[in-house]
Amino acid sequence: MAQVILGEDEGIESALRRFKRVVSKAEIFPDMRKHRHFETPIEKRKRKAIAKHKQRRRRS
Repeated sequence: MAQVILGEDEGIESALRRFKRVVSKAEIFPDMRKHRHFETPIEKRKRKAIAKHKQRRRRS
């Protein structure tokens, strides 16, 4: 779980920026998108095949 503790003289804007950075490092948003709705086994296979194809293209 991502959390940010405010300093004594820290503004809300800088704390919000730090929080956004922590959330992006924890990869929370991709996980939320992945679990947003039910994925059928066929959709899951397609998604994994596309990811595998992209990974192979990056390596070569």
